[in-house]
Amino acid sequence: MATVISTGAHPKALWPGIHAWYGRMYDEHKVEYTDLFDEETSEKAYEEDVEITAFGLAPVKPEGTAIQYDTETQGSVTRYTHVAYSLGYIVTYEELRDNLYEVVSKRRAQALAFSMRQTKENVCANVYNRAFNTSYTFGDGQVAICSTHPTLNGNQSNILTNAADLSEAAIEDLVVQIMATQNNRGLRVSNLPQSLHIPVQLWFEANRILNSVLQNDTANNAINALRATATFPKGIKVNHYFTSATAWFVRTNIPRGMTHFTREAASFDQDNDFDTKNAKAATYERYSVGMTDFRQLWGTPGV
Repeated sequence: MATVISTGAHPKALWPGIHAWYGRMYDEHKVEYTDLFDEETSEKAYEEDVEITAFGLAPVKPEGTAIQYDTETQGSVTRYTHVAYSLGYIVTYEELRDNLYEVVSKRRAQALAFSMRQTKENVCANVYNRAFNTSYTFGDGQVAICSTHPTLNGNQSNILTNAADLSEAAIEDLVVQIMATQNNRGLRVSNLPQSLHIPVQLWFEANRILNSVLQNDTANNAINALRATATFPKGIKVNHYFTSATAWFVRTNIPRGMTHFTREAASFDQDNDFDTKNAKAATYERYSVGMTDFRQLWGTPGV
C-alpha cells in the first residue's frame, strides 16, 4: 500500500537520511594546479615573456687579430592574456521570507566555491591535456611538447624520442634527454628533473617504479637507480584532472617555464535585486596559465 505524505510536513521529519544527504558537501581533492605551474601576479591586461638568446661559443683569437663580437637577438614571445571567470547564485525573496536564507545560502556558497576551484583545476590541467594537440600552440608556434621547437641551433625536443607507457626504462630515457638540454645557441645547461606528473590511473605503477628498494619488475639484485639518486626530489604528483590515462610528464628546474598569473584573486559579492527582491551572490576571479620555456616540461602521450 502506498504511503501518502502530506506536502505540509517537514522533509527532515519524514526522510532524515535524504535531508542529510541533500545538505552534504563532498570532500575535495587538495589543490593540485600549484604542482603544475609557478605562481606569479600581474597588474596588467596581459603579460609577455620575451626570450633573449645568449651568445655562442667563443672562437679562437689569432695573435694580432680583432676580437669577434656576438649579439643578443630576440627569440619567441609568449603572451599570457588574463581571462575572467565568474559564477553566482540566487536566494529568492520567498526563501528569504521563509527564514531559509542561512540554510540555503550557506549551502549554495559552499557549492559556488567548489565550482570555482574545480574550474581553475580544469583550466590549468588542460594545458597538460592539450600538450600534444596541434590546435593549441605557444610562443614558438609549436605545441607544448614536441620535437620541433625552433631555436638558433636548430629544432629542439622536449618529448620522449619513442612514445612509451610509464616504466622504469622510459623514465630513465626521458631523464637522459633532459640532462642533455641545450639553450637557444646550443650550449649545455643544467636541467634536472624535479617532479613526475601522472593521472590517477598510473598512481600505483609510479609508486612501484620509484619507491621500490630494488629494481622494479625484475629478479636482478640491482638497486633502484631512480630512488637511489633521488631523481625526483619533489616526488610524484598525481592530478585528478588529467584526461589521458597514459600520458605522463616531468617538470624540471628550468626557470620561467610553466606559469600561472593571478590578475585578480577570487572575490565574493552580495546584493539585492530591486525588481524581484531576490538576494544575489557571485564570485569573480581573473588569471591566465601557459608555457614560456619548453625546456621545463617534458613528457610523452604514452602508447
